[in-house]
Amino acid sequence: MDALIWGGAAVSLIGLAGLMRCIMLAYKAKRANLPDDELRARLQKVVALNMGALGVSAVGLMLVIVGIMLG
Repeated sequence: MDALIWGGAAVSLIGLAGLMRCIMLAYKAKRANLPDDELRARLQKVVALNMGALGVSAVGLMLVIVGIMLG
């Protein structure tokens, strides 16, 4: 069960890295002084990436919990 816990922790860290990337992309888009339409399009892509990263992080945390419960 240790492999499940460590694997889940790794998956959670990958999701966390994705969330940090979303923050950086949103910050760069806000700083670029783009017109409203372009800014909205960029932020919509960031939201999609954000949801994916959050999902990956949640799956990783679930793996950790399952590993703890089974171990």
